[in-house]
Amino acid sequence: MSGADRQPAPGAGRGSGTLPSSVDEWLASFPAQGALGRLLSPAPEEQLRRGYGHTLREIAQQPLTWIATASSMLRVQPLLDESVAGAAALVITGSGSSLYAAECVAPGVQRALGIPVSAVPAGLILTHPETCLPPKGPFTVVSLARSGNSPESRAVVDSLLEDRADVRHLLITCNPRGALATSYGRRREVRTVVLDERTDDRSLVMTSSFTNLVLAGRALAGNLQALARNARVLAEAAARLLHDRAHDLAALARGFGSAVYLGSGCRLGSAREAALKMTEMNAGEVWTSAESYLGLRHGPMSAIHPDTLVVAFLSSDPMVRGYEIDLLGELARKSLGAGRVVVGAEVPPRLVSVKGTVVLDGGKRALLADEDLTLLDALAGQLLAFFRCLEAGYRPDSPSEDDVITRVVSGFEIHRRNA
Repeated sequence: MSGADRQPAPGAGRGSGTLPSSVDEWLASFPAQGALGRLLSPAPEEQLRRGYGHTLREIAQQPLTWIATASSMLRVQPLLDESVAGAAALVITGSGSSLYAAECVAPGVQRALGIPVSAVPAGLILTHPETCLPPKGPFTVVSLARSGNSPESRAVVDSLLEDRADVRHLLITCNPRGALATSYGRRREVRTVVLDERTDDRSLVMTSSFTNLVLAGRALAGNLQALARNARVLAEAAARLLHDRAHDLAALARGFGSAVYLGSGCRLGSAREAALKMTEMNAGEVWTSAESYLGLRHGPMSAIHPDTLVVAFLSSDPMVRGYEIDLLGELARKSLGAGRVVVGAEVPPRLVSVKGTVVLDGGKRALLADEDLTLLDALAGQLLAFFRCLEAGYRPDSPSEDDVITRVVSGFEIHRRNA
């Protein structure tokens, strides 16, 4: 499915302006004196030579790609409906960032469909399927993947096709040439959705692929017209963040040595993803942790040091938000952390006024549920990691200089119990 660059765009960004109709026009709209504009000003070839051209484009293009992905989900609605029809449960799986995308998606899909929906690591399905899969069918396994070429991605589908005849599969991937997209065309139990190829990030780290996999996964909940409307609201909020607030995150990149990310419910998934981005883009030199607000008190709070940045994803749910604000108040009273980033909708003034706090407010809570805000969480986390990477002297496109990690996990032997 293609057309992200040609997708009509909503009003967004600076004042009453609108998002241009192509990614190139959109990137050219950033002011040259801004934190992102300065990096986008050199020719694309020079950006690539400096080691950030792919990553920066893939982060900044997300508002347009979200609109395209939501539109493409409308076109494949019959396929999505077939995948969940009659299923007693859904298992959404992936590895690394793709697993965290599943964690962002599963709670909202369960609420919408009224059946058990779980986010399960692909590796756990390979090693302990009896502990993490429904013991009886019928159920559907939804595999999320950027490239579709990691060893676990293919092995999970192959093993279940062999061992569980009662399982259906839905494969959602960004790569039309990957193993997931090309290997199962003749299997009636398998359906495949390939997202716009622009979401198949060329950078080592997943950025636009992550958020678009989340958005595509959310389509399993149905009501795709509402999903398309929400994508436009999110695109507007993301455009404002990129244009108007990136400089605040760039300034923070000079002031912390570790980072703790907080989220509740589905936003614990985006907290884990944001923490992973910081780890990956900084070659593991920035210690990171992701935790729930209520869980932080049970020991992990001791890891918040004077050089620790606290990144708080604030719920739109009033009851959940109450617990979160209490915890943030406790951190302020104890003077814990080097600074704070709060991402949410209609963030209360008492949080804005806390010294050292950067607030990224997406807009009205009535328009942005927690499932929506996972995309803005991820975007904020990507920008923080990107600027911290540049500050440390690494190359965002390939920060793992010794190839400790690679864009696609290196091949390894798949072991089977019945081998």
